[in-house]
Amino acid sequence: MKRLDGKVCIITGSNSGVGAATAELFAAEGAKVVITARRVDKLEEVANKIKANGGEVLAVRCDVSNEEDVKNMVKAAVDTFGTVDVLVNNAGILEEGLKPIDKCTLEDIEKVYSINAKGTMLCSREATKVMKEHGKGSIVNLDSAAGYYGCGGAAYVASKGAVISLTKHIAMRFAGQGIRCNSICPGTIVTPMTMKLNPAALDPDMMGQMAKHADLKVQPCMPDDVAKILLFLASDDSRPITGQIIVTDFGSSL
Repeated sequence: MKRLDGKVCIITGSNSGVGAATAELFAAEGAKVVITARRVDKLEEVANKIKANGGEVLAVRCDVSNEEDVKNMVKAAVDTFGTVDVLVNNAGILEEGLKPIDKCTLEDIEKVYSINAKGTMLCSREATKVMKEHGKGSIVNLDSAAGYYGCGGAAYVASKGAVISLTKHIAMRFAGQGIRCNSICPGTIVTPMTMKLNPAALDPDMMGQMAKHADLKVQPCMPDDVAKILLFLASDDSRPITGQIIVTDFGSSL
């Protein structure tokens, strides 16, 4: 049985990495997927792959930090498929160099917050408006072990910490109303974004501190590992679960 049969699922940042893997998995599980990103060319590549495998997909260009873009994206989902059942807030960015609090810049803070925290809020706000009309829905936020433990650049961990609090807020706001919200916090994920980090730009003091609090020999997550967890939390198999923050890092932080 397909676990998302007939469900309309929005996945942000779905042009590569975890977002693309999630969109492809959800479509294979019977979902009608709405994929979004700022880079349309890569988005179309993902859409074409889903279509080639018999899936239903709508590709919409969207900057999640732009309120009008988000409203238009959710409207497009409803106009095309009739509703929104699932929202995966996957879109996110890293700051350059993983700077600690005493070295981060205003530009780092504003840039990272606009996508990671503000973008998650805007998408969740618009999606819950639709979910409330139908009395059901699941929001899954792709957070980070960095937001849970503080092991990363200051702007990044603060933005992801905000998403953890937002997850609990949304779960509390809609408890008993059929709308759930959970967050997963992977450790390092092998994606195009993480692989593009410039080693020379990484702050050595910050990297040294992080190394004291994690086992760097433990394997990283792959996009498919994360997508499978997102699938569980999006599906009715996890119906009783809401307001939970789940660290998924193969135990590297234990």
